[in-house]
Amino acid sequence: MPSAPRANLINALVLIAMSAWAYLASATPSFTALIPAGFGLALFACQSGVAKENKVVAHIAVLLTLVVFAALFMPMNGAIGRGDPVAIGRVGVMMLTSLIAMIAFIASFRAARKAREAGEG
Repeated sequence: MPSAPRANLINALVLIAMSAWAYLASATPSFTALIPAGFGLALFACQSGVAKENKVVAHIAVLLTLVVFAALFMPMNGAIGRGDPVAIGRVGVMMLTSLIAMIAFIASFRAARKAREAGEG
């Protein structure tokens, strides 16, 4: 399992790249295809705070990651409905990296809590 900062960075870059690809590859581009890129940019902006284990920034990054993960279900349903395997792959990769980032954040929070409790005991 990657560390939370590494998972966040990978997720941010994947969201930006896949979203840009979807927008640029479309015959009828829509700005809604760039919404995940906006989340990716926000997560990228949180990267320094996540790496420095800033609790507030890390929680903001987790919230953004959870929101984008949930929001990607609609595009996935649309891609499946259209029978578009490339779109299914793009959205699937974004969902997978978001899920991995969520798991990495949760593992990081649990480890920090255990360390804090061990220090108090």
